Amino acid sequence: MNLGAIYEPKGRALEYSELACNLYRGCSHGCIYCFGPAVLKIPRKEFNRPRPRSGIMKTLRKNAEKIAGDPRRVLMSFTTDPYQPLDDELHLSRDAIEILHEYRLAVTILTKGGKRAIKDFDLLGKSDEVATTLTTRSLPEQQHWEPGAASTMDRIAMLEAAKGLGLRTWVSLEPVINPEETLALIRATHQFVDLFKVGTLNYHKKKAEIDFGDFGRRAEALLKRLGCDYYLKEDLRKAMKEGDSDALQD
Repeated sequence: MNLGAIYEPKGRALEYSELACNLYRGCSHGCIYCFGPAVLKIPRKEFNRPRPRSGIMKTLRKNAEKIAGDPRRVLMSFTTDPYQPLDDELHLSRDAIEILHEYRLAVTILTKGGKRAIKDFDLLGKSDEVATTLTTRSLPEQQHWEPGAASTMDRIAMLEAAKGLGLRTWVSLEPVINPEETLALIRATHQFVDLFKVGTLNYHKKKAEIDFGDFGRRAEALLKRLGCDYYLKEDLRKAMKEGDSDALQD
């Protein structure tokens, strides 16, 4: 299903949400691992200069009316970010949440905008979710990989604020740039994160430098020890199985 604004993701994206909506075309966060330019088939420089999708709010309302009451949450967003700086000016994310709620549709906010998202938490309820991507605690490394995004500490503060309001939270631990940092982030946030979704590193040559089978086993052991709810993405599960096979052969 692709209604124009709301659609059913495919492939890896389906592991995150059954429905999604992208309000903007492009994103100013400039993450060097971003798959958005390739998916949208536009140059990265153009992608890094975001703009609202043409007629997006009118189309969103029509779509929401058509699937009113659907129990699946609508994720914002996959190929953009609902709380990049442009949204401070246009407030499309707030308008979108209000429209979706008007038609009894729950929302998942997935953002690297950090505390910028908190201004709209007053609209969210127990059926909604707040999520972010965490990659590293190192500010220099984070600024290299995600130069325009909110700092890791800012994103963590957003999660704590959401949990303090009784909202459900989850974290995408993908891409995994440094396995030790990812494990440290689990330890630092598990008390206010309801679910960890753990993956690998795609679309970047650094993936070959990481033993994801070993990382996956260590991450799962840690998550179990801490009593966390978690989901291992298909790519990571595959790497873990391949690692198990190699060990048996040895």
